[in-house]
Amino acid sequence: MDQRMMEIAESVERILEALPPGVTLVAAAKGRNPAEVEAALQAGIAHIGHNYVQEAQKMIQFLGRKATWHLIGHLQQNKVRRAVQLFDVIETVDSWPLSVAIDRHCAAAGKVMSVLVEINSGREANKTGVMPEEVDDLVQRLSDLKHIRVQGLMTMGPRFGDPEEARPFFQATRAAFERLSVVDLPNVTMRTLSMGMSNSYLIAIEEGANLVRIGTGLFGGRPN
Repeated sequence: MDQRMMEIAESVERILEALPPGVTLVAAAKGRNPAEVEAALQAGIAHIGHNYVQEAQKMIQFLGRKATWHLIGHLQQNKVRRAVQLFDVIETVDSWPLSVAIDRHCAAAGKVMSVLVEINSGREANKTGVMPEEVDDLVQRLSDLKHIRVQGLMTMGPRFGDPEEARPFFQATRAAFERLSVVDLPNVTMRTLSMGMSNSYLIAIEEGANLVRIGTGLFGGRPN
């Protein structure tokens, strides 16, 4: 194992050891090569997240299905059929039309998809996600779909800057998660609260996240 792969393995082991019990680590593989992801898998990673369907397809073909694969980037409707075939979890459901497309393709594939509803907790114009005041209605509608299982909520939060600035966004998402947890809806179980990335996952865990998505913190900076 060369130095680069050893560094990745050490980062994975360090972060896994430091995470509280019950918190799942998703290795965010955007822009990474298969050797880097393989090093993370060998070091104990069990969940891989990818932003792009086509890149994920190539990586899965190369590595095989050694992990649970999460889609953590925005899903375009013209990529739904392929995404349904590739991923085990879609974390970025943010509209009724997208949900219907996922349900339809899952029905055709004989599959039931675990999904998270993405909330645009910061109300940022350049980010996807349902607005906080609309999440309850969307989850209610999703409960009628037979090939989707709503497992929780996801939010991005700011990627850069002071991690403390993300805290209110995480708190708002946690509040929605807790509110929906006590609503009895078919096909809906609030198990997963996916919040926090490399610069903010510690704050996210403090605010209740039980799944964190870390890329740079595991793999280092991407080459220019």
